[in-house]
Amino acid sequence: MEVFDRSVTVVKGYRGLSAEREEQDSLGWESLVCESVADVIEFWGFKRNHGRVWALLYLRNTPMSAQSLQKELGLSKGAVSMITTDLEQWSVIRRIRQSGKQAWHYVAEDDYSLMIQKVLREREGSVIKRVEEQLSVAEVAAKTQDDVPEVTLKRIQRMRHFAKTAGGAIQFLLQALQFDDDDDGDE
Repeated sequence: MEVFDRSVTVVKGYRGLSAEREEQDSLGWESLVCESVADVIEFWGFKRNHGRVWALLYLRNTPMSAQSLQKELGLSKGAVSMITTDLEQWSVIRRIRQSGKQAWHYVAEDDYSLMIQKVLREREGSVIKRVEEQLSVAEVAAKTQDDVPEVTLKRIQRMRHFAKTAGGAIQFLLQALQFDDDDDGDE
């Protein structure tokens, strides 16, 4: 067991790297990064292993086969297949062919902005838009009823306004991320 500080403990074998890699990763930094990314990804509502696979590909910065991902992260063949399919659909990784090799290999998308834009647009943005539309329909339906109190109508309007504001905030963030893509300066 290695302790980086009082709040982070890495247990050999627990973090999911192969025995070979654990020797090379003697300080546990790679497994710590993979698990940290997994924590964030899980918080966002995705599966932990999505984060672990992306982080490993990103850190290694070299194409890896499904078999290598299985071995390095201790995942089943089926799990790697489902995870890589999901990550490809979210444009977080890409599948490539390496010359002289039959197996597909995967590489990580390294543009955070593009990844975040896709998630915001397709997941959060679509949910907010659907909620706003449903609240509009509900408001119209409620107005046609004689027995709906005025305070209830106002509350529906406030919820719809909040959904519209949230949608505007997402659009603003998407535009800011696109602007950030155009900026060629490195920090």
